[in-house]
Amino acid sequence: MHDRWQRTPPQQRGTWRLVAVSGAVGLAVAAGSVFAAGPWDTGQRTAERARAAGEPGPGGERHPGNPVPSAAPVLAALGAPGAVPSPDSGEDAVPPPTGGGLADALEPLLDDPALGDERAASVVDVTTGQQVFGTGAKGAVVPASTIKLATGAAALSALGPDHRIKTTVVQGGGGIVLVGGGDPTLTARAAKGDGRPASLGRLADDTARALKKSGTASVRLGYDTSLYSGPGLHPIGPNENISPVTPLMADEGRLDDSDHGPAARSEDPAADAAGTFASMLRDRGVEVTGDPRPRTAGKHPRALATVRSQPLSALVERMLTNSDNDIAEALARQTAVAAGEPASFDGAAKAVTARLKKLRLPVSGARIADGSGLDRDDHVSAALLARVLVRASDIGHPELRPLLTGLPVAGFSGTLRTRYGADTVGRGVVRAKTGTLTGVNTLAGSVVDADGRLLVFAFMTNGTTDPTGAQHALDTMASALANCGCR
Repeated sequence: MHDRWQRTPPQQRGTWRLVAVSGAVGLAVAAGSVFAAGPWDTGQRTAERARAAGEPGPGGERHPGNPVPSAAPVLAALGAPGAVPSPDSGEDAVPPPTGGGLADALEPLLDDPALGDERAASVVDVTTGQQVFGTGAKGAVVPASTIKLATGAAALSALGPDHRIKTTVVQGGGGIVLVGGGDPTLTARAAKGDGRPASLGRLADDTARALKKSGTASVRLGYDTSLYSGPGLHPIGPNENISPVTPLMADEGRLDDSDHGPAARSEDPAADAAGTFASMLRDRGVEVTGDPRPRTAGKHPRALATVRSQPLSALVERMLTNSDNDIAEALARQTAVAAGEPASFDGAAKAVTARLKKLRLPVSGARIADGSGLDRDDHVSAALLARVLVRASDIGHPELRPLLTGLPVAGFSGTLRTRYGADTVGRGVVRAKTGTLTGVNTLAGSVVDADGRLLVFAFMTNGTTDPTGAQHALDTMASALANCGCR
């Protein structure tokens, strides 16, 4: 194993160290970035909602001055002297776990009666890329929100981590048209500080300036949502966890001042965003005649103003940390657009699946029906989820790194903030994406074991009747990996 480590390229060692140390430094990094648990997967998690409702602060989303830990600060921490215990110190510094050792640790926990009838697990040693423990790992089950790992992988692979989504105002048709580009994080609220989302107010500033420069004082306003096709309403129907899927919306179509968790949603986010934009133009001295109406921008419109989202890397991190369903569906459609598929639920599912195949991931038997995991028609295997995380640690796929840096930290951030008590072994060490629907509990992420070995895992169960007990059972399994040398 020492020889294998010595032959590993330095860049790949750095990637593995990134994930390994992210758990170890989680206490320091996450302590300054504590978030309330983000959007719930279905509205069934009443206990989490009650806890979050009683907690102060802005919650699990990215906020100015309180960013989600991203690749840059984590890598900076890795550069500190003595920060990384290196396998170079000896052959036995990071001994590999064995299948038998992991079976001894995990099989009794898989017998927990709180778990449902369908139980699947896959644990992979990142150093070797080999699955060292698995049960039902190839069987496709309902993943709930852990499917967001696959959505993020597809989008990052198709578009790259630096891609930004544009929202544009163009001139044409006797007026101006607000063109939705698919950025659900576009905000109509005051946005300050570095790393802020695209601002509808700034777009209004630039548009008003361009109109006044051309001597235009009065305009008609249209809005263009033609980028997407097919039904906008998610198959689960109207729901407080997701807005109608449209390429134009502000603040995820929320009807209150919230920025995380369940909330009443607009029935027509595009029309509401256009109405807000019209009011902003009037406030800036531009007369807008009549109400905004749907209109296509045409083939070659002249752009007046444009704002761009945060880079895709930041959107993926926010999606994973908060379990943000609106971002997930937007990223699935961005993948469809990049692939030349219709930007619909069906087109996005086809494009995401095709992109996962290009990444040489085990998609056999998988069915991807949406990007968020709210659809119970989604079926993927534990092996697929684990392999997504292995691929994200691969030197050949640096574009996938946000899948690792965006994972919630146990006991500190995102959807894991209220899980893993102070005395839990996995606290600050386990980093994982959660998934919860009624009768479905899943957990997929990374952990550093007691010997300093980096492992990735996917634990999935369907058919649960005790959601709190099932959630605790999965957390216990992840903690067991953190506490295990398992040789």
